[in-house]
Amino acid sequence: MPILNIRKNKLNKLAALRKAGINPYPVKTKRTHTIEQALAGFDQLSEQKTKLSLVGRIRSVRAQGALTFLHFEDGTGKIQAFLKEDQVGAEKYKFFSDNFDIGDIAEFSGILFITKRGEKTIEVAEFQMLSKSLLPLPEKWHGLQDVEERFRKRYLDLIMNPEVKEKFKLRSKIIRELRNLLSINDFLEVETPILQQIPGGALAKPFKTHLNALKLDLYLRVAPELYLKRLLVGGFEKIYEIGRCFRNEGMDAYHNPDFTMIELYWAYQNRDGLMEFIEQFMFDLVKRTKGTTKITFQGKEIDFQVPWPRIKFKDLVKKTKGADLDELFKEKVQEIVQPTFIVDHPVGMASLAKAKEGDEQFADRFQVVVGGVELINGFSELNDPLEQAKRFKSKLSQDRMDQDFIEALEYGMPPAAGLGMGIDRLIILLTDSHSLRDAILFPTMRPK
Repeated sequence: MPILNIRKNKLNKLAALRKAGINPYPVKTKRTHTIEQALAGFDQLSEQKTKLSLVGRIRSVRAQGALTFLHFEDGTGKIQAFLKEDQVGAEKYKFFSDNFDIGDIAEFSGILFITKRGEKTIEVAEFQMLSKSLLPLPEKWHGLQDVEERFRKRYLDLIMNPEVKEKFKLRSKIIRELRNLLSINDFLEVETPILQQIPGGALAKPFKTHLNALKLDLYLRVAPELYLKRLLVGGFEKIYEIGRCFRNEGMDAYHNPDFTMIELYWAYQNRDGLMEFIEQFMFDLVKRTKGTTKITFQGKEIDFQVPWPRIKFKDLVKKTKGADLDELFKEKVQEIVQPTFIVDHPVGMASLAKAKEGDEQFADRFQVVVGGVELINGFSELNDPLEQAKRFKSKLSQDRMDQDFIEALEYGMPPAAGLGMGIDRLIILLTDSHSLRDAILFPTMRPK
């Protein structure tokens, strides 16, 4: 049946509910248990014939004359419901059959029992509509040829594909454990401005907006780095921020215009100490969230067991005549599977990092590469205000020069090490996903 006809039919049912004096979108529900709780306590609840009220979206209906079996699910699980005409009454039974559809969200009250086929079920004595659906759920969704439609309508993706919902539950767990580990290590979570007068911290094209109240042009931040370093000047020693960043640049499997970043700064620490910390930190994070230090990504086993190998940038690229250094680096990165530190980049590739003592053509910098993905970028932070101003002038246009940041450095910033990590890229790795669109609930999409 065409979708417009289905919607018209559902609108008629909606009108029938209202004509019967029933609010199809009530304020309250009598829910007593989640489905997960009902299943976990099933033996005791069924033995004691405890009346409970469960809620959820109807996913299937199978009517057999005076009997109806259906499955419904909430955010914790799925269970079968059983309606008998002689239990609820002929009038109510017909009312249910005529007006409730797959996709509706409803409340079912009754007692638990096990069917002859051995399925845990609620025998319904009462029911209530909680939200009448007006559009049908898709019959086929996971195998869509137009996969982008799943990202555009993520809500349907979550309904139809339980594994997608589990992936985003794991994302939440990963971020929660990340915060827990940083708290254990005495790092303080802070927040810095998303709207900035000067987009600093990365050489990326920003999004521009305008603040009417002050008649002021502002930018969505490309990175929180320069504000976090101001906090080091102010006396904080171990800080981090998890937040959204925005870059008005290209899109591909590992780049989205808005993304989640963690940046971390540690006063009186240097690159080498931070490297030792981060490899143990990542080992602990993976073990706490996955239950093992080994994961599978794109068909390859990756082990976060420490220590990780270290490769010098110049040894990785070994530039051949006429080769583009950046492109060669990207090619070599894709060949690295196990967690690996790449160190000692040319200083021109790290305008906010200190140069190595004794060899100032290289930066005291590292990158972490895992599964061919550039995951973490860190270095010993440049705290010489004159050198920082010099580098800014050589790299940035006048309107991108953050003079207030330079002034902050002139008050004195302690030696420090810092890093940035793309949270979405981390999720890609730990959930064995193909792109950022799989790891972000609502990725940016081209209008249909």
